Amino acid sequence: MAISMTPSAVSRVKAFLENRGKGIGLRLGLRTSGCSGMAYVIEFVDELNDDDQVHNVDGVNIIIDAKSEIYLQGIELDFVKEGLNEGFKFNNPNAKGECGCGESFTV
Repeated sequence: MAISMTPSAVSRVKAFLENRGKGIGLRLGLRTSGCSGMAYVIEFVDELNDDDQVHNVDGVNIIIDAKSEIYLQGIELDFVKEGLNEGFKFNNPNAKGECGCGESFTV
């Protein structure tokens, strides 16, 4: 399964990278956290690590480390605005459940 992004996410990431003035892409990863076990990590990438996998989605490089890759296969990254709030939303087909606050998930 491939990594995908909605048009709004692609547009937002391109704007972030352009405003930042540097960077080769966006890292999606995981860390142990929260009441459900895993939380998403999203950050800019200036240099690749040896175990990074690069996925080009509509002109945006999505970089995922080898350990996170199995849990993120098939994920869709979206950027949503809900009232005054806006942010990235992760639609992960591998997630079996989420905590009530939405900060972490389990597989």
